[in-house]
Amino acid sequence: MARFDQNLPPKEFEEKVVQLNRVSKKTAGGNKVGFSALVVIGDKKGRVGAGLGQATEVQGAIRKAVSHARSNLVMVTSKGTTIPYEVLAKYGAARVLLRPAPAGSGVIAGGSVRAVVEAAGIRDISAKILGTNNKANNVYATIEALKKLKA
Repeated sequence: MARFDQNLPPKEFEEKVVQLNRVSKKTAGGNKVGFSALVVIGDKKGRVGAGLGQATEVQGAIRKAVSHARSNLVMVTSKGTTIPYEVLAKYGAARVLLRPAPAGSGVIAGGSVRAVVEAAGIRDISAKILGTNNKANNVYATIEALKKLKA
């Protein structure tokens, strides 16, 4: 039995769907149903991006979110497998605190922060989400925190 993915080139970015929402809008003819997707992409070598896409189908929403994430990539400064120093960032009501961790401790972070730092290729970090549980704002706050890092 042949595998179908053997002849495909390796993907440049790893994609992670953080949140998938079913959204609806009241119209004159009834309800208009669609989907909203929050996606984080990264190459695990220091480039990471996030995007939010909406469409009437799940795959269309994910495709739009990936396209938006590709246009909003940022470079992340790292020191070995962790970040150089502690950083706090705010986006809307979300506040995210990122702390460097010793080698081998792994990613100690909540779901939305974990997706971003793993996509960026950071393997040892300790993080805390402060403020809100809004996944989109937490993802964008994490990216803001990573943007603040300078070598």
